Amino acid sequence: MPDAVSTAKPTRLHAVWRTLALTLIAGSLAATVQADDSDVPSLAGKRIAISMTGTSHYFDIKAFQAQVDEVKRLGGTPITLDAGRNDKNLVNQLQTVVTQKPDAVIQTLGTLSVIDPWLKRISKANIPLFTIDAPSQYSLNNTTSDNVATGKALAGQLIKDAGGKGNILVFNGFYGVPVCAIRYDQLKLALKDNPELKIIEPELRDVIPNTVQDAYSQVSALLNKYPKGSVAAIWSAWDIPQLGASKALIDAGRTEIKTYGVDGTPEVLELMRRDTSPVGAVVAQQPALIGKTAVQNVARYLAGQRDLPKETQVPTLLTTAANLADVQTLRGDN
Repeated sequence: MPDAVSTAKPTRLHAVWRTLALTLIAGSLAATVQADDSDVPSLAGKRIAISMTGTSHYFDIKAFQAQVDEVKRLGGTPITLDAGRNDKNLVNQLQTVVTQKPDAVIQTLGTLSVIDPWLKRISKANIPLFTIDAPSQYSLNNTTSDNVATGKALAGQLIKDAGGKGNILVFNGFYGVPVCAIRYDQLKLALKDNPELKIIEPELRDVIPNTVQDAYSQVSALLNKYPKGSVAAIWSAWDIPQLGASKALIDAGRTEIKTYGVDGTPEVLELMRRDTSPVGAVVAQQPALIGKTAVQNVARYLAGQRDLPKETQVPTLLTTAANLADVQTLRGDN
């Protein structure tokens, strides 16, 4: 995957891959990314609609910018739309896409029950539809991480760190988003084999906007209810709630509780550097590579390639303090 490691020297790259060999989480070879840019067809004269649910988080921003950059690199014209994490705006945005009649659409994220009726309209208008982290039946190809493997890996690290026993606080505010549901289902599945680990009810609800502040407030309030030794971990399907929870634990001096999430947002990784960090693990995604790959799939389809897989999976990395520096090098964060 040279695209993900363009800042690393060859010798450094080999060392990084050796270090990360056991933590790389990828799908089957048939569905993983193609590493060679040289065989990607031109998008000259093509208008590609890049429809974003929002661009307020690290994953969104990186995936969005990569899509724009790759469309331009291939000679196409990006049409950018941002719903600002508002479902009503997103519906209006997708309606607009139909009237604009671009050569293709890439929809990033979204609650399927909200967006699917409108994705259906795009498909029925004979506009090639592609998605990122939104496995719609109307999408020709969905570019995503292997969220089953990601969920398993995160759950496995939590179980290992907790010694297989204790209570877990869980943020579960976005089960309607498919990737969040998959990751949470994998946690619950793993806990069936570890009956001494239990999820505290009721679950917490992460929100948008003000995700960090809200998670901070919820966790701070609960720490008074749960003294030391009564909570082993805090889990979330993405790492913005994890960031708020981790800050609350630091401020309360409760770093014996470890936090777990998915994405690899830089602020979370920076907290992981602390000697007494509450951040137990993050499964780091590669949003820039996800965005770039989605555009390349569009280019191949428009050039006549009709055998694209239903899903293209981009590798993720289970990140702990032990391999943090190597993960950041691999993603180009350093």
